[in-house]
Amino acid sequence: MYPLRAGSEKRILKNKWDKRKGLYYKYRYVYLLVMPGLIYFLIFKIAPMWGLIIAFKDYSPFAGIWGSPWVGFKYFVDFFSSAYFYMMFRNTLVISLMNIIFYFPAPIILALLINEIRSAKFKRLNQTIIYMPHFLSWVVITGITFFMLSSDIGLVNKFIVNAGGEPVAFLSNPKLFWWVLLVQNTWKEVGWGTILFLAAITQIDPSQYEAATIDGASRMQRLLRITLPSILPTIIVLFILRLGQVMDVGFEQVLLMGNPFVRDVAEVFDTYSYNQGINQGNFSIAVTVGIFKSLAGLIMVIISNRIVKRMGHTGIY
Repeated sequence: MYPLRAGSEKRILKNKWDKRKGLYYKYRYVYLLVMPGLIYFLIFKIAPMWGLIIAFKDYSPFAGIWGSPWVGFKYFVDFFSSAYFYMMFRNTLVISLMNIIFYFPAPIILALLINEIRSAKFKRLNQTIIYMPHFLSWVVITGITFFMLSSDIGLVNKFIVNAGGEPVAFLSNPKLFWWVLLVQNTWKEVGWGTILFLAAITQIDPSQYEAATIDGASRMQRLLRITLPSILPTIIVLFILRLGQVMDVGFEQVLLMGNPFVRDVAEVFDTYSYNQGINQGNFSIAVTVGIFKSLAGLIMVIISNRIVKRMGHTGIY
């Protein structure tokens, strides 16, 4: 092969740049549409990452990040050797697994049921009703829970007492605390979680249902043979992303529902980070907890994505 002349190289580079500019101009409105989200992630997600260096320093607000002494992995060692680490890891993992096992399938089942409603008005009414709890803050949800499950004024306990039973300490019984969190989270978010699955269902070709109906397939058979396989890629992607949040169990919910009686089952990484960073001023250990959670979520995403691909399905990358 003969070497290219300097002029030829310039022409090739110029042609490539002209093509790239043409593509930029062609998709200019797409880039404009993406810009707000990109700016949001740059400002609130990527730019603050320089503060992760706090985990490797004995940070003092008076000395600043660069003026604080370097301590290396000291806070990581202290965190993993803490007497509370096992308790926090157990509580976080159990709460997260309960949400994955019981809550994650709930929006899928609800979306399938809503899709079977034939009346369009009744379907929209149902969707509006089940979406509403999502817009309530956890403060309001906690107040409703206290009003329903409190030992002295709770409606549920009043029914139990009127039926001849003894009041149940729903809010102060450690054995019931995780289940109360699960019911709260499911009631609040199950309707909102159906949006993506209903959107995936609408993309299914109606001719498949028509052909199945002609062949004599029942509703259940059409659901199992057409609807579920068609939305399976969406389910897999959302499941992988959910595994990436395995160490996030809802800081506001756990903080508001916690009390001294359930402390041993309510202390999670989020509340520990809050207590150490905000209440006690140990910002370095708070950032250390955040890094651990992020790395654990990243590892779970990578592992689950590889497993899904080996099973023959499409992962998230």
